[in-house]
Amino acid sequence: MNDLRQLRHFVALADHGHFARAAEAVHLSQPALSRSIQALESGLGCTLVDRHSRGISLTAHGQLVLEHARRLLAGSQALSNAVSQLGNLASGELRLGSGPYPAARLVPQAIGQFAQRYPQVRVDLQIDNWQQLRTRLLNDQLELFVADIRELHEDPQLRVEALRRHPGVLFCRPQHPLRQHARPLQSGELQAYALAGTQLPQTVADALQHLGGGQALSIQCDNFMVLKELVSSSDVLSMAPWDVIAHDVQAGRLALLQLSELPLASSAYGIVSRAGHSLSPAAEQLLQLLREQDRDSEIPDLPSP
Repeated sequence: MNDLRQLRHFVALADHGHFARAAEAVHLSQPALSRSIQALESGLGCTLVDRHSRGISLTAHGQLVLEHARRLLAGSQALSNAVSQLGNLASGELRLGSGPYPAARLVPQAIGQFAQRYPQVRVDLQIDNWQQLRTRLLNDQLELFVADIRELHEDPQLRVEALRRHPGVLFCRPQHPLRQHARPLQSGELQAYALAGTQLPQTVADALQHLGGGQALSIQCDNFMVLKELVSSSDVLSMAPWDVIAHDVQAGRLALLQLSELPLASSAYGIVSRAGHSLSPAAEQLLQLLREQDRDSEIPDLPSP
């Protein structure tokens, strides 16, 4: 346990870049933190930090140790959670991730059900693109995530479970100038307007190239709530799976644009965890709730062109 404490102190120092701020974060005096770091350096037989007047910087050894320290600490927390939850789900933490589109509907619905059943379990949700979520999963910072799985299917380190598909749609504000046309639009008519979206899998980005005049996206943002606000308050266009904007379209907050030549790719959500690794009881329960929400949730029908 002493080693783990030293690793926690080292990670805090690396995160804060300054002994005084790191000492405050881990509730130690500055001399005590300094002694802990020195003991860690002595035990490893290398210098981890260079000390200077403005704070610290990590040495090459320090960068390497930091990477492994984060992984060891995350694994220790995962073990503690699994053991504490084995008898019941009255404690512990669940760390999961979500891509921007599942985070707009499916994931919060499942978390809401989970929180009603297990209010004592702390849930830490991280929203990011599938690439960053994969890295965090393999570093033991997440137990599972829900995101686009188009580029993850062949990864032997991952266990991937595909979820329901939803058609892709192009949307805008109801008063958008392009809504004056009663006919489906040609792709060239869209090029006068900025196109916004989340980070796209390469296959989807390639299919959208000519919508933006050779550029897939004018604005990239992995926060879908920001994208919806951007579209509803300007002439910016965006695309999304139908399920995440269906109720906004039904309520008149957003509107769809019909394309004559390019059907947008459908969603490809999936639940991703590490291959060969068991999930904690909390993660298993959330996994089941995600499946139920995906199967049973009612989504308005996509309007006919």
